[in-house]
Amino acid sequence: MFSKKGFTLVELMIVVAIIGILAAIAIPNFVAMQYRAKRAEVPSNVDGIKTAQLAYDAAFDQFIQQTAFWPSSSVGKAQVVWTVGSAFDTLGWAPDGSVRGAYKVVSTSTTDFRVSGKSDVDGDAVETLFTSTKSINAVMVTLNDTY
Repeated sequence: MFSKKGFTLVELMIVVAIIGILAAIAIPNFVAMQYRAKRAEVPSNVDGIKTAQLAYDAAFDQFIQQTAFWPSSSVGKAQVVWTVGSAFDTLGWAPDGSVRGAYKVVSTSTTDFRVSGKSDVDGDAVETLFTSTKSINAVMVTLNDTY
């Protein structure tokens, strides 16, 4: 007699519940992916500093030291403008634009050095640390879920 068209209230509630469950799973994964992408700058810059340090050593038979983290010892969610006035100027290395991390390079002997980079892209006061030496590329020192 009557032609039923459309969905029942129960069917719509089930669809909404499924969408809610999928969103509850996807949103934290999406946020973690954003943090990993922002943190990816640090190992790349650490390896760049290492390469510049090796080139400087080949040309001048010495290592450059920047014993304090640059451009700032405190890191957080906000990007920081890279400023001149550090040993990185002598080294000939600078990033393209602002950075989310802080970097330093210290000679550990006459034949080796350690480059360190740290960041805190999620702003929770727990810093991620990457290091590199003359013979080892950037390695994450902290846990992988530290952003």
